[in-house]
Amino acid sequence: MSRKPLKEQILTVAQVKKILESLGEEKLDQLQRRSLDYASKFSRIAPEKAEMLVKSLMEKFELEKEEAVLLVNCMPESIEEIRVFLAGGRKIVETSKLQGILSLLDEYRKRE
Repeated sequence: MSRKPLKEQILTVAQVKKILESLGEEKLDQLQRRSLDYASKFSRIAPEKAEMLVKSLMEKFELEKEEAVLLVNCMPESIEEIRVFLAGGRKIVETSKLQGILSLLDEYRKRE
């Protein structure tokens, strides 16, 4: 019997970590434990800040949610790195917009 998801939602690694921790490690199956381990190692900022940063990127720079989550998960440190993440959609993004994205990411990076 296969399970069907109730709803699908794009989450940052930090949000996944928070959800899995809230379930309690003793209740997690092997895959969930591995996911929690990964999320613990690779989450770059706190879940609440990650959510605010995703919203800010979407509102200020008109990014798709998928793009914003990808940037928050990886927290690129240069314009060239940001270009790599946004090139998947084959968009041409102006340098001033990329500089603004980098500044916003730097601002959140300093808060941690």
